Amino acid sequence: MGAANPNTMMPMQQQQQQQQQQLGSQGAFGNMQQNAQNLQANMMQNQQQNFQQHRQNNQQWYTMVHQDGSILNTFNYFKENGVDGFINIWPKPTAIAWKIIACYAVFEAALQLWLPGKRVEGPISPTGNRPVYKANGVLAYAVTLITYVGLWWFGIFNPTVVYDHLGEIYSALIFGSLVFCVFLYIKGHVAPSSTDSGSSGNIIFDFYWGMELYPRIGKNFDIKVFTNCRFGMMSWAVLAVTYCIKQYETNGKVSDSMLVNTVLMLVYITKFFWWEAGYWNTMDIAHDRAGFYICWGCLVWVPSIYTSPGMYLVNHPVNLGLQLAISILIAGILCIYINYDCDRQRQEFRRTNGKALVWGKAPSKIVASYTTTKGETKSSILLTSGWWGLARHFHYVPEIMAAFFWTVPALFDNCLPYFYFVFLTILLFDRAKRDDDRCRSKYGKYWKTYCNKVPYRIIPGLFGFVHALSTSSMTLLQVLLLRRSSGANIDSNV
Repeated sequence: MGAANPNTMMPMQQQQQQQQQQLGSQGAFGNMQQNAQNLQANMMQNQQQNFQQHRQNNQQWYTMVHQDGSILNTFNYFKENGVDGFINIWPKPTAIAWKIIACYAVFEAALQLWLPGKRVEGPISPTGNRPVYKANGVLAYAVTLITYVGLWWFGIFNPTVVYDHLGEIYSALIFGSLVFCVFLYIKGHVAPSSTDSGSSGNIIFDFYWGMELYPRIGKNFDIKVFTNCRFGMMSWAVLAVTYCIKQYETNGKVSDSMLVNTVLMLVYITKFFWWEAGYWNTMDIAHDRAGFYICWGCLVWVPSIYTSPGMYLVNHPVNLGLQLAISILIAGILCIYINYDCDRQRQEFRRTNGKALVWGKAPSKIVASYTTTKGETKSSILLTSGWWGLARHFHYVPEIMAAFFWTVPALFDNCLPYFYFVFLTILLFDRAKRDDDRCRSKYGKYWKTYCNKVPYRIIPGLFGFVHALSTSSMTLLQVLLLRRSSGANIDSNV
């Protein structure tokens, strides 16, 4: 696909218009005032990062689709055209974009409310509340993908329409999600769903970090489950399938690189929904409030950035060959399985109150007591064996490696497909630090004992276990480079 220039933008917009005419209290954060002061500097830094994210979302789409995936081409365009060039390429939200988003959101909300599911209780909050969920994520995931593919198969709706209007959809999501975050802020003030809410007294802080820990509409519609799981993560799967179909309809076939990328992403997302009840115990749900930081990220950042390797492959199919494709696929699935087994191991350990066997042995553990905001003394058990004896957040290692394996089919002509991989690494390392800080404050001396027993935060024995894991990745990279130098077919003109 050749590099676009400003002179080609108007005909493309006219073509899209023709297509449109055809488609007719104090809560989990403890003392919020103190937190507002302690986190002010970090918040301002994150605000700057998220301001950049507004631009990066559509700049990445523009570079992928209109500049042949080349950051240098995009840079040269902005250098030549400046702010006016940025305004000219920014896709305006259109009626069809809003219709696609609305139909998808209503469909997923209906599935969340109406599909049957097992009753699951979340962790007890610092104010003593225990949220109750309906675990129907796997069923909603299956219904969503079957419906989406079925609409395409029977000629009712063509998913390529989503791809063709992707820039407009992202633009609509950016502005629509901001309005949604304003709604969350107002709701937190006038109609909080539980006592796990409150204001710091700082409007910017409250908007950014959120007012409520467990906001709901009515009794049963959990907003964070919708934004994080049913809109954000589900859109990842829907867009992965969309990119596959777009490449098939454009080229008459799907490249093995696209298949490896799509299969690994879908396996990972399937794992997520299979383990969704466990996700409700994580920092995202049980500790981070529903504000701009997490909700805007799930509504905008996930569908635009997490799916970007597949977006790139639509117009840059790579012929990996059977042996290399299977090798990447197996390595990626292994990483996803290890990531799942880490979470499963800890979940089973907690479910059995520390009695479940870990790797065939009685688990090693620390019983840690802590005090709630109400002054009540409670206890938790900290697993120090199995995967959780390697490092306190070891499960992030296979998750990062899995992201690498579903990105590497794009090879190395352009670095842009690896933006998500780099972003995820930074995100998870930051999350591990935040989680450690929170646990240190919560458990005190018990956390110090735990860290002495499990000294590594993420990477266990930098020159030990991870060296062995990275060696296999380097071997794969060497194979990729050898194949390229020996004439691996990179068909970017299809």
